[in-house]
Amino acid sequence: MSTRWERERIGPGAAYDERFERLAAAGHDVHGEANFVASYAPKTVLDAGCGTGRVAIELARRGVRCAGVDKDPTVLGRAREKAPEVEWYLGDICDVELHTPDGEPRRFQCVVAAGNVMLFLRAGTEGRAVANMARHLVPGGLLVAGFQLLGGRYRLADYDEDCAVAGLEPYERCATWQREPWTPESGYVVAVHRKPKPQPT
Repeated sequence: MSTRWERERIGPGAAYDERFERLAAAGHDVHGEANFVASYAPKTVLDAGCGTGRVAIELARRGVRCAGVDKDPTVLGRAREKAPEVEWYLGDICDVELHTPDGEPRRFQCVVAAGNVMLFLRAGTEGRAVANMARHLVPGGLLVAGFQLLGGRYRLADYDEDCAVAGLEPYERCATWQREPWTPESGYVVAVHRKPKPQPT
């Protein structure tokens, strides 16, 4: 069974970028996700399901050390062309394992899954993706995910449960990347969960 991304993808990486270039030229803020993540002042960020790298590249421009991972080689190739200085990885966020050059597990202060990444996953694999993203967080790190709340699709309650199973705790919830208040009637959610720090013994 194909994923929603495979069925509905906008097109080649360059065409995807052109959409946001037109929005920016028209005066729209196309960096809401980067602004949101930057408000937590993380020093390291993993852009999970990074696509052409729009979020990671903007954060890197602001001085954040970023990496991006995506399983689509076409859009990832576009990201590499635009920002070769950013670390880009080809892989599935459900099971990719990132390591430092000396072989140590790679951990980040924030993992962000923007652009409806959670809805583009193959149905039934969402919990694996959440667990793997949580695994890539340092203690105290934040998982930030934004996605539409659509009837018959991956539910917010399921996401919250998957986060709990992965050992994450709720931290912040908004209806937009501009931090409009979330209500049960909201059609979109930006959910922030935190990986707890070990309690002192």
